[in-house]
Amino acid sequence: MGIKSFQGSRRQQGNVADNTPFKVSDYMTTNLITFTPDQTIESVMEAIIKYRISGGPVVNEKNELVGIISEGDCIKQISESRYYNMPMQDMTIEKHMVRNVETIDGEMNIFDAANKFLNAKRRRFPIVEKGKLVGQISQKDVLKAAMKLKGHNWK
Repeated sequence: MGIKSFQGSRRQQGNVADNTPFKVSDYMTTNLITFTPDQTIESVMEAIIKYRISGGPVVNEKNELVGIISEGDCIKQISESRYYNMPMQDMTIEKHMVRNVETIDGEMNIFDAANKFLNAKRRRFPIVEKGKLVGQISQKDVLKAAMKLKGHNWK
């Protein structure tokens, strides 16, 4: 007699996936450290070090996303200011931030977001709703979601 199944009986589980949070909005960070275009490079570097972040969104007074500033942008500015022997203390991030920012929809499936991270080679994506910054999803957030959902069927 052959082996029938190692999985045991298969019962219909209903719609388990429907009540399981798989959306980006379920895992995004909403308590963000943001920057403004008129902030100095030095103040951004201090915040990056203090809060142990690798960068953050840049917003205007209406909380609309206008760019992203990262450690790499700050390091580039340090290098350029040293090369040209120009002081940094009064330089704002407006000229050094990335303006054309790719965002993710909060309703996107968390695993589609993981694929977007792989293809875009980004560490974070802001989430914008109705023109306003509402959150940010990072690669670490996707890892946390995967660990939390590892017992579920990931279809």
